[in-house]
Amino acid sequence: MSGMLSSAVDGFTLAYDRDGDGPSVVLLHGWPGDRTDYRRLAPMLVERGFEVVVPDLRGFGESDKPLVDPAQYGVAGQGRSVVGLIEELGLERPVLAGYDVGSRIAQGIARSRPDLVRGMVVAPPLPGIGKRVFSEHAQAEFWYQAFHKLPVIEELIDGNPDAVRSYLRHFWTHWSGPAFEPELDHLVEVYSAPGAFTASINWYRAGAGSVATSAAETAPARYDRIGVPTVVLWPEFDPLFPRAWSDRLDDFFSDERLRFVDGVGHYAPLEYPEVLAEEIVGLG
Repeated sequence: MSGMLSSAVDGFTLAYDRDGDGPSVVLLHGWPGDRTDYRRLAPMLVERGFEVVVPDLRGFGESDKPLVDPAQYGVAGQGRSVVGLIEELGLERPVLAGYDVGSRIAQGIARSRPDLVRGMVVAPPLPGIGKRVFSEHAQAEFWYQAFHKLPVIEELIDGNPDAVRSYLRHFWTHWSGPAFEPELDHLVEVYSAPGAFTASINWYRAGAGSVATSAAETAPARYDRIGVPTVVLWPEFDPLFPRAWSDRLDDFFSDERLRFVDGVGHYAPLEYPEVLAEEIVGLG
């Protein structure tokens, strides 16, 4: 895997792929993944006449992973890097699409820089979860976010390919839908480099995971809701985010449409790329 490199923002350069001509789309990956999460979706969009930009986020893939304050890996820092890439490439009001970590970053950019964004297509996590994140069922799923804050991870997982494979296999099999077969060899390779796994979880160490975010959320005033046109795709078999948690989107967005996607799990661009492509084309 080799891509282009952005100019540095806050000392971070991003590796990215760019292909196609037409209206712009920026695709933001999740954890545990990298920009290859979009290997099925990106060609579909290029064929439909879009310019597609897919970065590795800070701390992932071939992007920079400096040993700095983990806060630099949170929503605001990640968003600054993506905004910097949009501006550097001269993208004209792209559609942002993302799931997992990438969904949170897209929402952060839509809130802070709505002038830059044509629209969003996002899968969970979404706001509105609130204190339900502390329910017994939710905590049985979100245990890993507390674990990721412990320094013992450096001893148990980081730089250990067998441990990385076992750990990633758990999430890619447990979070995916019943018909999905994960392909882990590439991710095991990139996440096994010394320091790479730890860099990938700095998102959680920055307090940007769903537990910390949901526990602290408050519904904004009506005038302060995200106003960018937004399509929310909610899968059927994501154990982290039950569909009942989609009930408060109106408290946080002023122009959103919710679409349930049946038969699939957490990994949006690999499990239902056709649906993503359809909705992105509709906004573009």
